[in-house]
Amino acid sequence: MADGRVPLRPLLVTVNALLQQRRYHAALAVLKGFRNGAVYGAKIRAPHALVMTFLFKNGSLREKLKSIAEATYTHSRNLAYFVFTYKGLMALQSRLQGKKIPFHSFFAACIGGWLVFGENNPINSQIIMYLLSRMLFGLSRLAVEKGYVPQPKQDPFPLVAALIWGTVLWLFEYHRQTLQPSLQSSMTYLYDDSNVWHDISDFLIYNKRSTSK
Repeated sequence: MADGRVPLRPLLVTVNALLQQRRYHAALAVLKGFRNGAVYGAKIRAPHALVMTFLFKNGSLREKLKSIAEATYTHSRNLAYFVFTYKGLMALQSRLQGKKIPFHSFFAACIGGWLVFGENNPINSQIIMYLLSRMLFGLSRLAVEKGYVPQPKQDPFPLVAALIWGTVLWLFEYHRQTLQPSLQSSMTYLYDDSNVWHDISDFLIYNKRSTSK
């Protein structure tokens, strides 16, 4: 074009043609994995951080918004880095050995977990605890499917729920320092703050009286 701008349509045609090339599929899948990790991390962290920050954190509006942005960025970045690392190592191992085997997934995820989620901070801690609970459920179901554990005659979920709630409330009441900070905050709001009120305002409308005069 006369003004030096690149025509958009031919550029899109070229890009779409490149995306259809089978020989680039593994590399492009790594890049899209990075994109999906960043988007998904932001989508699930932003609303969680928004609610938890405004419910339990003190500070100015600017400080709260900064905290939400930092938590969202950290979660989004780490998940993007992990997916990129995992898919990259999976593609590399498959290329080197000529096929995909189960150990590839375990090894790639171990390396990604060490490099990306190895730092002990609140965001990583929440993600690891989230994965741990689902991993234990998954391994339990797998043990039954493989016959390592007999099929329960009754649904074990009520017993699991009872033991988990019993244990976590015992920890909260007598060893709460061992619990993750956001869980401590949630339980303090539910079980401690509900023991204190002065009149109808902080009994029904607000959780606590305003300290401002």
